[in-house]
Amino acid sequence: MKTNRRKFIATAATVAAGTVVASAMPTIIKPTTMTNRYPIVHHALFWLKNPESKEDRDKLVAGVKSLGKIETIKELHVGVVASTEKRDVVDNSWAVSEVMFFADLAGQAAYQSHPIHQQFIKDHSHLWEKVVVYDAVDA
Repeated sequence: MKTNRRKFIATAATVAAGTVVASAMPTIIKPTTMTNRYPIVHHALFWLKNPESKEDRDKLVAGVKSLGKIETIKELHVGVVASTEKRDVVDNSWAVSEVMFFADLAGQAAYQSHPIHQQFIKDHSHLWEKVVVYDAVDA
């Protein structure tokens, strides 16, 4: 009887451990089944007039982050150039990046005319030489 009890306990412990490991594993979702909560993406890249100025870059970063107060922006990511591998397809000539997510086109349109956005342009446009915007919707 001791042998059966030991086997039972060992088996139960193994199953429990396997359950814990399996529950810690990430769930894999195929891209074809994923849905984006915020299907409108607005990505802007800024080139500074003074690309060597960390002060100008930091002022622009702070200004872009202030746009997050606009209600229709559902998510905001502000970034600077990453030190990734240099390849022909990588453009790292810009200084500051913003990626915004909107629930719908009306939200993105409201952002464009929002007083906070207009004030951002007024207060920070002297810092940049060029801006390129990429707007996309889920395919």
